[in-house]
Amino acid sequence: MRPSYELRTLIASANILAQRGEQQLCEGELSTIRDIYKTYVADMHGNGMREVDGQSTQQKQIAAAKPVTTQTNAFRSDQLIGTDVRNAKNETLGSVHDLLMSPSTGAIAYLVIGRGGFFGIDEKYVPVPWGDFKVTQNLSLLVLDIPKSAMDDAPQVTDDQFAAPGKFDQESQKVDAYWKAQLSSN
Repeated sequence: MRPSYELRTLIASANILAQRGEQQLCEGELSTIRDIYKTYVADMHGNGMREVDGQSTQQKQIAAAKPVTTQTNAFRSDQLIGTDVRNAKNETLGSVHDLLMSPSTGAIAYLVIGRGGFFGIDEKYVPVPWGDFKVTQNLSLLVLDIPKSAMDDAPQVTDDQFAAPGKFDQESQKVDAYWKAQLSSN
């Protein structure tokens, strides 16, 4: 599991425990979060990555990103969920919250991007067609060639909006029309 996704999940859990008054369990979660973060930072430093290197390295990765439709390797859901999504200007657009599969083909139709909120709480969910993404080497980032404002204005969905019988095609038409207009204007 990606450290960022794992940390977000644990922080959401700690928040729930705190709201329920479970102080001891909450403190245990926070201790686990600190340990994972320390390990993550130590791994980064052990790999010779300094904070100033991250920005220039990330920009190079974004520039070299390739469309997902041209990739010959398979993508696992645990590789995609939690992956940061950025645009060509290296602005954060969100991170992958979920995958939506087409009921007729069984293929990935959309990645649901979680945006806003605080570590998963009060996030807004935006479905984006799978074929519109680019991927960096080693799947460290997903890139979407849109301005941040397009993501702000994108149609949002709830967790079960596509799941109702017959809703997938109806919702897909709205989502596809929005993204087709956005991507053709860039």
